[in-house]
Amino acid sequence: MFASLHTATFATRRVQTVGSAPRLLTVLRAALAAQRQRHTLAQLDAHALRDIGLGRQEAENEASRPLWDIPAAASRWAL
Repeated sequence: MFASLHTATFATRRVQTVGSAPRLLTVLRAALAAQRQRHTLAQLDAHALRDIGLGRQEAENEASRPLWDIPAAASRWAL
């Protein structure tokens, strides 16, 4: 009984540890991609912003969001 509990705990901990780094990298990549997109959005002229349905203030608000402020779905995107 002890051996099976110990093995199960070790196996679970191993899975959680191994999965953490790739998950963290995925979230970091998504955050950096969002930051690049926000910077690009802030550089668009008024005509381009109108084409995508945004105003200058909306683009500036989006561009000023912090790096870690990304939608939850973005962290699951394959980058």
